[in-house]
Amino acid sequence: MQYPEAFNHLIECFKHLPGIGSKSAERLAYYILNMDDVYVKEFADALSELHQKIHYCRTCGNICEGEECEICKDPTRDHSMICVVEKPQDVYAMEKVKEYHGLYHVLHGAVSIMDGVGIEDLNIESLFDRIDDKLKEIIIATNPTRDGETTALYLARLLEDRPVNVTRIAHGLPIGSNIDYADELTLLKSLEGRTKI
Repeated sequence: MQYPEAFNHLIECFKHLPGIGSKSAERLAYYILNMDDVYVKEFADALSELHQKIHYCRTCGNICEGEECEICKDPTRDHSMICVVEKPQDVYAMEKVKEYHGLYHVLHGAVSIMDGVGIEDLNIESLFDRIDDKLKEIIIATNPTRDGETTALYLARLLEDRPVNVTRIAHGLPIGSNIDYADELTLLKSLEGRTKI
């Protein structure tokens, strides 16, 4: 027996989310079906609003509602350093440490030969545009995975002729993990132990 079309459509939508298989998608659809109408409308509005209001900062690539994110607009941040991360989630993970006060640059991915993602597919050109006399250090904080390490090496090579110190966060982070899953102390130790590459 088939589910009604609208119910089936919701199941298929949930299956597009990472880590959600058929059974989980069915459970979520039933949960939504039994929710109060007011909350269902609020949930639907939040999804719609997300795509209408949230976009990427024109300077660093982080998520924001205006032209620039709050970090890029903040005059109290240290403009002599930029921390390069793979995803916007990594910015928020680093901010939880409360010890890094510089700027960020979001690549929106990592070099992956298996997935056909090259260095030219990443948000790198705008990073080069940000290199000026005030910038002293670029910290490469890509994930300690094969793709993250490959990306870090590519970036280091591309930046070696630029007048800026290029460092890599230390491996207080276990190999194969993601920055946004790390606790604050591990991230702090990684930042403190960064090395020149």
